[in-house]
Amino acid sequence: MPCLERMMYVLVLIWVMREEQGRNMSFHIPVKGNLKLQKVLENIGNDAELIQLFKCANMNAVDRSGINDHGEVHIRIASNAGLRILRLLVRGGVVPSVVKDYGMEVHDAEVVVVLAACLHDIGIAIHRHDHERHSLVLAYPKSRQLLEGVYEEPALTIMTSEVMHAIVAHNAKETCLTVEAGVLKVADALDMSQGRSRIPFEAGKVNIHSISARAVENVDIEPGEERPVRIVITLANSAGIYQVDELLRHKLQNSSIAEHVEVIARIEGEMERRIVETYRL
Repeated sequence: MPCLERMMYVLVLIWVMREEQGRNMSFHIPVKGNLKLQKVLENIGNDAELIQLFKCANMNAVDRSGINDHGEVHIRIASNAGLRILRLLVRGGVVPSVVKDYGMEVHDAEVVVVLAACLHDIGIAIHRHDHERHSLVLAYPKSRQLLEGVYEEPALTIMTSEVMHAIVAHNAKETCLTVEAGVLKVADALDMSQGRSRIPFEAGKVNIHSISARAVENVDIEPGEERPVRIVITLANSAGIYQVDELLRHKLQNSSIAEHVEVIARIEGEMERRIVETYRL
């Protein structure tokens, strides 16, 4: 192959690879034999429109509003956290709502939680305010599209309805009517480590929101001793208690799974790490 043709071939190959990277999104989620979930995840990862909606949502959140991330990273964290919580609940004897009310399977409940986690914030592409309901506008046709080929009627409409309920109910003040919705509400709040609070705060501002967000070192989801799920939050500073009390407590209390979850917040080390040198009012 002549040198010029080889160079052109390499350039075209690089362009194609970049295009593929722009269209595809990789979800590192343990499907554990759930073929329905695996197919839905493949559909999500290959959906160029949805991937762009994630980016548009973050444009409005981060770039235009100067608040915390609500894009692809948050979606991955919330999806994994939700799936982990749901599986621990099931192990502890809690029956998911699609199983109890519609005679479906646990695998279907996993699809509801993960798909709702992927779609719950896309309404921020419209506006951050009241974004839960904006998300419904975009998520209804998108969820049916992503579930098509995996489910047929009437299961397709059942699954779509369950996903829509979980999305609108992730608002802290909204009542959760299903186990799956409660799982998403709590999982959404757990993306709080290393400054990733779900309480919106302006980047660069020094206040209780930003300081407390930086105080959260790590969030672990474990089997509980007295309840199916234990959430262990490691703090570098007691300021992080504000995150636990102001964010997680409210969402957990207004979820459908509060009686099945225990929360422990621990301050790591004997001395607290200084987060800001000086605070000026």
